[in-house]
Amino acid sequence: MHYAGFAGGWEWVIILLAVLILFGAKRIPEFAKGLGKGVKEFKKAKNDIEKSLDDK
Repeated sequence: MHYAGFAGGWEWVIILLAVLILFGAKRIPEFAKGLGKGVKEFKKAKNDIEKSLDDK
């Protein structure tokens, strides 16, 4: 079953090929590392806000 808004198998292949072409194979690990740091910082900020709201 295919849901609107979610990429299926071939869509992921096309997305990965586009990323490979745009950034090159050498920059993908660097890009993924930066993305991971961004997600980690976002989750930390979200948890800090939730904690401060719970303390009130």
